[in-house]
Amino acid sequence: MEQSAKSRGGRPWSFDRDKAVDIAMRLFWRHGYEGVSVGDLTKAIGVAPPSLYAAFGSKAGLYREALARYEETFGALDVSVVGSAGTLEEAVRLLLEGAVRAVTHPDRERGCMISGSLVECQPENAARRDAMRERIANALCPFAEPQDLQRLARHLAAVMQGVSIQARDGATPAELQEVVEDVVSGVAARLALNRRALNDLNLGN
Repeated sequence: MEQSAKSRGGRPWSFDRDKAVDIAMRLFWRHGYEGVSVGDLTKAIGVAPPSLYAAFGSKAGLYREALARYEETFGALDVSVVGSAGTLEEAVRLLLEGAVRAVTHPDRERGCMISGSLVECQPENAARRDAMRERIANALCPFAEPQDLQRLARHLAAVMQGVSIQARDGATPAELQEVVEDVVSGVAARLALNRRALNDLNLGN
């Protein structure tokens, strides 16, 4: 959709607003909020600063719209992958491997824009991260004990955020797969420990 605005001198400026948000999303995703200046944005979009401010209010306003666009298009965690899992370990592996694919996709920017976002949208991003933890917990519900779900979801969310940052820093899919293997091994070890404790308790009774 094209939007017209007027500069302080009265000259009209027109641009495709949706395309502008997409361009800004890519820039913020690649460089972070502080790594992108208003000059970078106006040059990439092809408008003057007054036109950008007229459309979005501020750099932070454009960032919020770009972040929302990212969430709608690339940022949603795909929890459907756990449908083929038969155990908790398999479900955790599928979730984490999906996250690795998302943050190292060759046709996208590296990392996760939400994980890398800064304080400019902190309340909104905190809500997004809370929602992601809830989606993880709900996806793992068939495989884990209810009292363990929130702890496990928080752990996996933290791992995914770390994987995103490492991907942005240049870690390869193979290197990030090593992180996945370590996490899955930890989950398996904890389950084995819990089973042994339960068996000891039953023997004691």
